[in-house]
Order: sequence, then structure tokens, then C-alpha cells
Amino acid sequence: MIKNKTLKGVLFVALGASSYGMLASFVKMAYLEGYTTAEVSGAQFSLGLFTVLLLNIFRKIKKNTDDVKIAKHQILQLILAGTSMGFTSVFYYLSVKYISVSIGIVLLMQTVWMGVLLEMFLDKKRPSTQKIISVVITLIGTVLATNLLHDEISLDWRGFFWGILAAAAFTTTMFGANKVAVEVPSIQRSFFMLIGGTLIVVLFGFITQITPFNYSIFLKWGIILSLFGTIIPPFLLNTGFPLTGIGLGSIVSALELPVSVTMAYFLLAEEVNWVQWLGILLILTAIILMNIRLNK
Repeated sequence: MIKNKTLKGVLFVALGASSYGMLASFVKMAYLEGYTTAEVSGAQFSLGLFTVLLLNIFRKIKKNTDDVKIAKHQILQLILAGTSMGFTSVFYYLSVKYISVSIGIVLLMQTVWMGVLLEMFLDKKRPSTQKIISVVITLIGTVLATNLLHDEISLDWRGFFWGILAAAAFTTTMFGANKVAVEVPSIQRSFFMLIGGTLIVVLFGFITQITPFNYSIFLKWGIILSLFGTIIPPFLLNTGFPLTGIGLGSIVSALELPVSVTMAYFLLAEEVNWVQWLGILLILTAIILMNIRLNK
């Protein structure tokens, strides 16, 4: 019975991570049709927020559902934590505007070493040798996966800059998801965090959108982006992680990396050479190494 629950959790986490992995290719395809970053992110978050609001309403209608009363300070904390979701999407989508999806997802995976640094500052203790080795492997894998050693490759600094910022924002998102108001049901937490993310996306749109907003994005790409970015993955991951545990769940969620690269290959015809695949394999190895207990 335990094995069946674990396998079910692995399936949920794998599907959730795969959904996130598909996202950047869809964004890139929307760019090819002339849509802007503000339109793409705005459609994704607004539709996602509306859907999660409906889910919360249906949840309250159920008589057998016990709602957890949320204090005002918890709501504010969740909204503040959710702003990092908005920053992650905006920075990531800006990144893939200048570089390939394959390199963009590799930069996003720098959360491996950023998470170690954040943990070190918050806990005020030296990271374990196992984590330090994982960070070194991640950095080596990043150099290979981004093809920096290839003389003919010129990495657009704008894509690199936004990609690193996206990784930093994503690290903050993961911290908030695991630390802020964890006793509140995930569907309620998701709603308030999405409010914070939507506020950032709307503010970004007001600042950067110089042309009239193209509302056709809602029907053409908004539904797909909200499904694969703000609706399906949080539900699957929040359902799967309690069944797998953090360690196994983190390893399975790394599936986002190869899925993203594979989707970019088939949908966008992005080429990835064997050196880049080697780098991707090293990053996956680092994630596994960081989340396993070597003494067991």
C-alpha cells in the first residue's frame, strides 16, 4: 500500500514538473505570433487567478469542507510571497525572448546553488560537503549546458541576466511555498499567492506595454499558459509531494529540465548537442545528489 501511494505521488509530481517544462516553448511560440511579455504573463496570471478563485468558491460550497481561518498577517505574508511568482514568470519569459528555451531552463535551474546559499544565510551554518559537491557539479553542468566553451556561441547577456534573476526569484518562491502559512490548505494558499503574482504582472504590463493590449492572447495562448503554468502544476505538486516526501519529490521534479529541452526540440526545432546534454545530465545528477541520504 505504501509503495502504491509513493508511485502515485511520483506520477503527480512528474506530471506537474512536466507541465512547467512545457511552458517556455508555448511562450516562445506566442512571441513568434507577435505577443509581448506583458500580454503573455498577464493572460496567464489573470486566468489562473480567476480559475483558482472559482475552485475556492466551490470548495466553500461543500458542506463537508472545513475551512481554516487565515489571519490578516498570514494573508499579507502569502501575497508578499506570491510576488516572487510574478517576478519569476516575468524574468523567465524575458530571458527566453533573447536566448533559447534550452539555455533558459538551465539558467532557471541555478536555484540548486542559490537555494544552498539562501539556506546558509538563514540557518547561519556551513552547508554540508554533499551540498557543496552538488553546487560544483551544477556550475560545471551549467557551463556545458549553455555551451559557453564553444567558440561560435555568443550568449546574449540580456537573456543571461534575466535568466539569473528568474532563478533568484524562483528560489524565493520555493522558500515561501515551504515556509509561509503552511498550515493553510494549498488551494487557499495558492489563491493569495496568485494575487501577489498577478499584482507584479499587472504592474509590469503598465510599465512596459507601449502598444494597445492584444486581448486575443486570452483565447489563443492564455488558457494553455494558465493551465500549464498556474493551475495544473500547483495542484499536482501539492498533491504529490506529501506522498513522495521532499527528497524524492525534488528528484522527480527535476524532470522539468529534460522535458523543457525536449519540447523546445520538437516544437521550436532548437538543436542541443551532446556537450549540452552532458551538462543537463550533470545538473540532474547534482539535484539527485543533493536530495539523497548517502548514509542510508
